[in-house]
Amino acid sequence: MGFWREKQLSEMSKEEWESLCDGCGRCCLHKLRDDDTGEIEFTNVACRLLDVNTARCKDYANRRRKVPDCVQLTPETLAKIDWLPPSCAYRLVQEGKDLPPWHPLRSGRAESVAEAGASVAGRCISERDAGPLEHHLADWPGRMPRRRKA
Repeated sequence: MGFWREKQLSEMSKEEWESLCDGCGRCCLHKLRDDDTGEIEFTNVACRLLDVNTARCKDYANRRRKVPDCVQLTPETLAKIDWLPPSCAYRLVQEGKDLPPWHPLRSGRAESVAEAGASVAGRCISERDAGPLEHHLADWPGRMPRRRKA
């Protein structure tokens, strides 16, 4: 059945909570918020700790010490966040939706995330190399993934 279908986010063990993350890296991309409208715009610029080739954090255990504004998702913080991509498992479960078929908990394979076009690996640039964020606006991080062409 799947624990994510049976439990509320607040009822999950630490292991279950962590396994919800599909490792796509979309939440690690910088976003811009319009001061007037509050609208969020996604960029293809990754946090300096994100490996742009693998979409994995280079120092997950110490990320909040190295990047003080890194957001640690919890059931409490999740309720206040409006910028998670629509494919995010935490967002989907919070909204009462199922995980997509490509999510590793359903597919049994971590590679299914990249195959589905959900991963940022190879599609983003490090903040250390990017320059102004406004030059890197991108629509795809804020949309449900589509399979990438080979």
